[in-house]
Amino acid sequence: MKRSGIADLPLHGGRVPDWLGQRMTLLGTAITETIVHHYGPSAFLSRLSDPFWFQALGAVMGMDWHSSGITTSVMGALKRGLGPRADEIGLHICGGRGRFSRNTPNELRAIANRRGLDGEELVRTSRLTARVDNNAIADGFQIYLHTFVLTSSGEWAVVQQGLNDQSGMARRYHWHSASVRDFVAEPHTGIVGEH
Repeated sequence: MKRSGIADLPLHGGRVPDWLGQRMTLLGTAITETIVHHYGPSAFLSRLSDPFWFQALGAVMGMDWHSSGITTSVMGALKRGLGPRADEIGLHICGGRGRFSRNTPNELRAIANRRGLDGEELVRTSRLTARVDNNAIADGFQIYLHTFVLTSSGEWAVVQQGLNDQSGMARRYHWHSASVRDFVAEPHTGIVGEH
């Protein structure tokens, strides 16, 4: 398992303006559709699980602040844009920030029912990724955003983020099912945060 690198993500408050959120949704959806059309859903998950590609995607979508907000705004925009066309595109985004992250198990079960996948195994995987990053790593970052991206064939990627109130920093964690051999022996495709 290779780690792609590290980058600091300062915590910043506030919200993305509505006009920018709408543009990010349209642009993020178009970029995702293009990648899926030309290279397939697996290639999109591979890119999404690369922390530096993810950061670049956020900048291209218009979120060029160097902060923790890039994670929430990019994943929120992708969920809004891809949600209505998830079955057509073959990508389903579950979870989100705060209370939306708690919806992940039910969202995964509903998708699994429609697609003929093992919903309980997907829920178990979702919980394991959150527990590893929240508890097992013991780096002082409390997970507050958990997004689980699932293809119609059952391949998945997880992008989640934790915060450390004392340092005022955030740390983003990336997973890709194609790279996970063991949930506790270097399972990440990358962790982005202060070294």
